[in-house]
Amino acid sequence: MAGTASLLQSEMTRVQREVDGFLDQLLEIPPDPRVPLFEAMRHAAIGGGKRLRPLLVVAACALFHTDRSRAVRVGAAVECVHVYSLIHDDLPAMDDDDIRRGKPTVHRAFDEATAILAGDSLHALAFEILADEATHEDPFVRTELVTALARAAGPAGMAGGQMMDLGAAAASLDISAVTRLQQLKTGALIGFCLEAGAIMGRVPPEGRTPLRGYARDVGLAFQIADDLLDEEGSEAKTGKRVGKDRARGKETFVSLLGRDRARQQAELLVGQAVAFLDRYGTEADLLREIARFAIDRDH
Repeated sequence: MAGTASLLQSEMTRVQREVDGFLDQLLEIPPDPRVPLFEAMRHAAIGGGKRLRPLLVVAACALFHTDRSRAVRVGAAVECVHVYSLIHDDLPAMDDDDIRRGKPTVHRAFDEATAILAGDSLHALAFEILADEATHEDPFVRTELVTALARAAGPAGMAGGQMMDLGAAAASLDISAVTRLQQLKTGALIGFCLEAGAIMGRVPPEGRTPLRGYARDVGLAFQIADDLLDEEGSEAKTGKRVGKDRARGKETFVSLLGRDRARQQAELLVGQAVAFLDRYGTEADLLREIARFAIDRDH
């Protein structure tokens, strides 16, 4: 176990460095009036964050021996979508947060208009990265990546889940409704990360069932851990405000199940996720360790 734990830490550090390096080049500040926009994009996208989604992409691509530089490009694309969503979620019109990843949110560090444009630009940049021939020489692979990420980010995925979340405080949600909300808001993008590995490896849709099962269970376990951190974590470690959901009267896995049952459910989900990888050998060790990290983390 110590060996896989060190594998996780080394790969997490490596992916953070690779994604930051790629985005640093991509977001080079231009010598014109767009400077504040690029500074805001860099503020949000470079440095900080676990880079869990790019790590999942790289780990999934490794199952099919995909060139690492290409996997990092896809990971950076999904991170751009994730960061855009954080920028917009933090706005006063949504969650109205001041701290993200241990530093001021974009609308606080700059202003609301710049934050909106920074989010819009990162969203567009994600698809520009995927559509580039450097990501894959096969246009059909690139098209499938673009389609899958668009579906995961839009009304059938992340944006739809955020809409449900905005109305959650005024509604009385049961466990199935909260599960559905989180499967869209958080789980759809995590699902894309595993799907992307299969797409890059040219695995047909009927061969992706285990990876989809893994993604579903890890996504829910990750959200339960987030709910527990919102209840028990510290702002210093999480890098964001805690206690938000309880203060807003929103139902979560923890409020509905209680802390102990929520932890048990997360453990069960991780076990199920790992079982989906039984057909793979040591090449899936990183995915196995990510599943455990999803609930053992403190931030």
